[in-house]
Amino acid sequence: MLRPPAALVHWARSGQPVQAGPNWAAPDPSLLRRIGAVFPFGQVTVSVSRSTLKASTRVLGMSPTHFRSGGVQEVLTFAVGQCSLGAILVASSEKGVAAILLGDDPQMLVRELEDRFPRARLIGGDAAFERLVAQVVGLVEAPAHGLALPLDVRGTAFQQRVWLALREIPAGKTETYSSIAEKIGSPRSVRAVAGACAANVHAVAIPCHRVVRDDGALSGYRWGVERKRELLDREHREEERAA
Repeated sequence: MLRPPAALVHWARSGQPVQAGPNWAAPDPSLLRRIGAVFPFGQVTVSVSRSTLKASTRVLGMSPTHFRSGGVQEVLTFAVGQCSLGAILVASSEKGVAAILLGDDPQMLVRELEDRFPRARLIGGDAAFERLVAQVVGLVEAPAHGLALPLDVRGTAFQQRVWLALREIPAGKTETYSSIAEKIGSPRSVRAVAGACAANVHAVAIPCHRVVRDDGALSGYRWGVERKRELLDREHREEERAA
């Protein structure tokens, strides 16, 4: 089991203030008290992928046209820091949360964001951004509670079908890669389903950690199998307490 460090979230602050949207509820004050010192990343240039599935644009994010444009001149706001699973990076566009990344090294997470979003400008979040990130940290700490924030999800049509199916898996439950392939109408695409899970950049919010092998064993996870195990354990503990 992972040993939770102090859950301090460090902000990179620069650029314009980010205003919370109408669907962004006030954060838990206990989470806000965890917010700590600033990481001086400032402004950097990063890459942006785009959504291609029209049917899920309202649920998952961008239009196909915006996807093909490469996100030129788009501004993303980000914050990096520490949660109980290690380093965390949250990035948001005007559409919603564009990335939730986990790892061991905050600098590596920023590089991952740069690699994924090379055509947009990334600016560090200010104090107003804390309300959004506090909710994301709360999701990591208690995955069963869900995330009441819009997501800006970018991927191929097939990937978005998989990600929609993942969001239908209840907390505390698991599905297999083959069962997800069946649900999206592509029973022979088990490996492609696994690839879509690996391509997911919304840790916990799109719960690819709830997908396991046919024999129930944990398989690869973009952010490490140990984090996958811990997330599932947390959900099972929450489910037992609620019973």
